[in-house]
Amino acid sequence: MKFLFDFFPLLVFFGAFKWGGANAELATNYINTHLSGIISGGSITADLAPMIVATIAGVAATAAQIGYLLARGRKVDTILWISLLLFVFFGGLTIYFHDENLIKWKLTIFYWGSAIALTGAQLIFKKNLMRKSMEAIMQLPDPIWQRLNLIWISFFTFMGFLNLYVAFVLFKGDTAAWVSFKAFGSTAIMFAFIIGQTFYLSKHMKEEA
Repeated sequence: MKFLFDFFPLLVFFGAFKWGGANAELATNYINTHLSGIISGGSITADLAPMIVATIAGVAATAAQIGYLLARGRKVDTILWISLLLFVFFGGLTIYFHDENLIKWKLTIFYWGSAIALTGAQLIFKKNLMRKSMEAIMQLPDPIWQRLNLIWISFFTFMGFLNLYVAFVLFKGDTAAWVSFKAFGSTAIMFAFIIGQTFYLSKHMKEEA
């Protein structure tokens, strides 16, 4: 369930994009009527409506996610605040400049920012953030914690490059295909990576026992 909760904004983004594509005229009229003040030139064309609708929905879903956690008195992970900040920043640029390429960078910046945070914490502050976040639920040898941190740094770095390749090379000019990859392709890769990590860690946990 937590996995679905974490990816809720992504699923909303995908659903809103599909709705915007199926109702382009309605979406375009609504955006040009109610959002003209924050759009450069005051209006958009119908081909950009799906991405702008998806961007607004994604920001709203992320904010709702945080609001839900706060209302229940639960801690909001820093990564979720960062995700909202990036969504608002790149989403705002996307809406103002009505340039869908800008929001495509959001995912890469998120991945690379995560990699930089893990690296900086380790090198500058001598803190292993993966250990800090997972040590309460499992015990591992020190070398494995270091390796796990490096694995996640490498994974985030790879995913950042992969997103750029998919967005601007593999599916250049095909935003719908990129949105599908963002919603399902990157999610599937993340899911497979977590499963592989679980098997890897369980082996070392058994050795420690």
